[in-house]
Amino acid sequence: MTLNNQSTAILLVECHDKAGIIAKVTDFLAQHNGNIVDLEQHVDIADQHFFMRVEWQLDNFNLPRQSIQKTFEEQVGACLNMNWRISYSDIKPKMAVFVSQHGHCLFDILSRYQSGEWQVEIPLIISNHKKFQSLADNASIPFHHLPVSADNKGQQEQVQLALLAEHQIDTVVLARYMQVLSPEFIQQYPNEIINIHHSFLPAFPGAKPYHSAHERGVKIIGATSHYVTSQLDAGPIIEQDVVHIRHNDNIEDLKRKGQDNEKIVLSRAIRHHLQSEVLVHKNRCIVFD
Repeated sequence: MTLNNQSTAILLVECHDKAGIIAKVTDFLAQHNGNIVDLEQHVDIADQHFFMRVEWQLDNFNLPRQSIQKTFEEQVGACLNMNWRISYSDIKPKMAVFVSQHGHCLFDILSRYQSGEWQVEIPLIISNHKKFQSLADNASIPFHHLPVSADNKGQQEQVQLALLAEHQIDTVVLARYMQVLSPEFIQQYPNEIINIHHSFLPAFPGAKPYHSAHERGVKIIGATSHYVTSQLDAGPIIEQDVVHIRHNDNIEDLKRKGQDNEKIVLSRAIRHHLQSEVLVHKNRCIVFD
């Protein structure tokens, strides 16, 4: 967050649980005149693992920004064998959006982006279809049409990765991008590729899940947003939700409700990610909201 135009730093920490971790971190911040504005922690008792998110104001912090990470590692991180990272509220991450032919999530993302709801830059949109070229043009975002087939998939992924590197992309959002990314692609962005899909899987797979669900008389439709791993649709879950279905809803009603739910769930997941509220441990997301 940015409080009254004051920049903040956000520290995310995970390590083996032991006494004194919070004291060690907060003592470090106090010694350098850091005013904490938000702190949340969680301990997985079964796994004996500690997680924490702490945010503090930078205005009166007496460490220069370029020294914070090195000093924290020396004074705290190394002592406690922590995995940790720091982000800053006044530095906008760069996010690429991948899309195919279903545009509901893309429209929602661009609406939030153009309204300034998120602190993020979107330097490019990549698609294997031309359908949303004009939408990208209207938003003044470069659009890259890269059609994918079985014969050129590897080649096109190399083009995609080159574009992401050129634009210094931090995060990739698959806004209903209907292509499976290769393990080699995913390895370039660990826990930085966010996907969205309906939660009919595995009960109603295939090209027409809404038809199958309608035939079975489902009473809820779910949506799941997760980080992408090499295991299809099995990555750490960031956000989920459901909507209820009535007996008189037809297939188009199911699609409408399902797509509305997907937009909301994906937007929540993106917000959590952009605000440095997510830690991943053993294929689980700890989400500080």
